[in-house]
Amino acid sequence: MDTNLKKQYFSEELLSWYRKHRRDLPWRRSRNPYHIWISEVMLQQTRVETVIPYFHRFIERFPTMEALAEAPEEDVLKLWEGLGYYSRARNLQGAVREVQERYGGTVPDTLKEISTLKGVGPYTAGAVLSIAYNKPEPAVDGNVMRVLSRYFLIEEDIMKVSTRGIMEKLAKELIPEGAAGDFNQGLMELGAMVCTPRSPHCLTCPVMEHCAAREAGMEEELPVKKKAKPPRPEYRIAALIEGTGPNQGKVLIRQRPQEGLLARMWELPHTDVPFTYSPSEKAHPSIDSIPSSVSILADHLAEETIGIHPERWYMHAEHTFSHIHWDMQVIACSLESSLLPSGSSLLMPSHYQWVDRDTMGQYAFPNVFLKILNRYFAEHSN
Repeated sequence: MDTNLKKQYFSEELLSWYRKHRRDLPWRRSRNPYHIWISEVMLQQTRVETVIPYFHRFIERFPTMEALAEAPEEDVLKLWEGLGYYSRARNLQGAVREVQERYGGTVPDTLKEISTLKGVGPYTAGAVLSIAYNKPEPAVDGNVMRVLSRYFLIEEDIMKVSTRGIMEKLAKELIPEGAAGDFNQGLMELGAMVCTPRSPHCLTCPVMEHCAAREAGMEEELPVKKKAKPPRPEYRIAALIEGTGPNQGKVLIRQRPQEGLLARMWELPHTDVPFTYSPSEKAHPSIDSIPSSVSILADHLAEETIGIHPERWYMHAEHTFSHIHWDMQVIACSLESSLLPSGSSLLMPSHYQWVDRDTMGQYAFPNVFLKILNRYFAEHSN
């Protein structure tokens, strides 16, 4: 088939399929650019089913850009808690503040202007412009690159910047006049629901007839994607410091630094250890099995004037970020008697707080610490 006819067939069939079969998602019920923007940021590296309740809660709490711009950052992070990639939330709030200040509270409708906003890359810009404003701009994510690489038999590595450029140019050429929003969402929908990474559902695909990868028997080999480096392992030890006296039933938490990974979020006090945990240490966990780690933890907290008495091994926890994997032992501790509060909680550094099951909801925690605390308070609910 002639290339131009192949493109025309793809665009027409995909658009018709999407308009008949699209999912009813909350952000598709209006052309509100603010809502669409929030949904696209949330959907990056996150499943639709996970995002839906977060989207509803976020819109309920911050119904307007003005509300989000004026909100304390900790409130935004708390509502984002569990979605991960917290820099997305910070960038979104920062960009909304820019819109309030520079554009009178109206999301820009040109590629040049929207691309200057904090955290808005080519994909987010294209998604908002096409879906909210029906501007013929491509929105190329992993789903889209998978569909295009298969249909047009593109064998270049999609991790390369040059390949993304090829995809963006091709996607822009495919957009039917006056239907940019529906077409881009159709591309995303096809990749998510039919042209899946493994075992694509070719027999239900609206463009199967002229898919070059299917004709060549390569549908499961494409796209070509160079494997990313595995996340770097880090071995850590954390203190679950249990309160006594007036702090009975509470746990001591601290706030992370102003910059860097998980900036300004709350956590259990912890530190890294310069060695791995051996299989025997993991198989038979106890304070006695990891004495070096416990000593490092105590020294680390002593530098912050927190003296601890390790009581017992509590649990093992793991968490993978995009580039780091935390392998963490958690030790239940008490404060050294000289620091036990007797109205003397002022001895605590300012970035430490006591929380219980009721008050921990006021603080934003990374998932790994949220799971530890939820387990602890569930076990100590009586």
